[in-house]
Amino acid sequence: MTELAAVKSALRTQAVETPSWAYGNSGTRFKVFAQAGVPRDPWEKLADAAKVHEFTGVAPTVALHIPWDKVEDYAALAKHAEEHGVKLGAINSNTFQDDDYKLGSICHPDAAVRRKAIGHLLECVDIMDATGSTDLKLWFADGTNYPGQDDIRERQDRLAEGLAEVYQRLGEGQRMLLEYKFFEPAFYATDVPDWGTAYAHCLKLGEKAQVVVDTGHHAPGTNIEFIVATLLREGKLGGFDFNSRFYADDDLMVGAADPFQLFRIMYEVVRGGGFGPDVAFMLDQCHNIEAKIPAIIRSVMNVQEATAKALLVDRSALDAAQRAGDVLEANAVIMDAYNTDVRPLLASLREDMGLDPDPIAAYRRSGWAQKIAEERVGGQQAGWGA
Repeated sequence: MTELAAVKSALRTQAVETPSWAYGNSGTRFKVFAQAGVPRDPWEKLADAAKVHEFTGVAPTVALHIPWDKVEDYAALAKHAEEHGVKLGAINSNTFQDDDYKLGSICHPDAAVRRKAIGHLLECVDIMDATGSTDLKLWFADGTNYPGQDDIRERQDRLAEGLAEVYQRLGEGQRMLLEYKFFEPAFYATDVPDWGTAYAHCLKLGEKAQVVVDTGHHAPGTNIEFIVATLLREGKLGGFDFNSRFYADDDLMVGAADPFQLFRIMYEVVRGGGFGPDVAFMLDQCHNIEAKIPAIIRSVMNVQEATAKALLVDRSALDAAQRAGDVLEANAVIMDAYNTDVRPLLASLREDMGLDPDPIAAYRRSGWAQKIAEERVGGQQAGWGA
């Protein structure tokens, strides 16, 4: 098998999970801009997600967010997804939009509030059982704004206790993915602020607990690929939330701010054996001003392009240069792969898969945007908190 054939074969196996909430209205703390044709419920979100998979061929699952995607019959929702050619993916919990969580959720000083939060997480596992989902994704807004507001160590104890209870509820083939974020909305101390804290909790919990790396959840200058390499080495990288940041957690399209960083991350994924079903590639983005579906298609394509370049790195030449201490040659091998125009390769791959070589153009010709704008009139559009 030639090198290009091997790369195409690997890319055929790639899967990028899209988030249900990215199809709804979103924005900043100043304004949420509504768009025509935005889904009004989870059923319509899945119909849009199916279009992304139809034109890319590599977006077969859709993550749900509870309670934003709460329905009476989750088995029926799963069947609806399959009828549209996709499946339900990770179940994302929400312990940050209830008034009771002002001082935290499972780290809250009040045991009653902690019990409420844990109850919600257990409900999410029930939903996993009903939908066939294997991943419970947890992100906590818990933290404090002022020194002395609460006991930092006790909050870690509460976190560990709550996570342990939920962990014990996980069934066969299910896992817990713990996300971290270094600030916001807590300004003084965030309870899960970095990969080390997340890793420490997951290590204590057991094999079913792994860390999620959100590419927007890092301070400027952070070497994210080092974190990825380390977590892969330890067998604790569970997945990604892909997006881009210029300043903070901007949730822009993946690869938009720094495509070279995305390439470097994907190289470490390939190098560390993370290119497979054990590491979930998920998008977590807010499309504030751009059209939702084309933006998600473009994001999937950006991940594909970075992955293709990572697969093209000449590992033998790189290894030889590294062992010889040839700094410039080693860097040149990396840069040669990054500077390769992989768009023709991906266009050829899509044609091999029976797809249009240009997913964005194919979507625009499909008329789906006009169809949903005409049909989805009335009712409450989905968005933050809905």
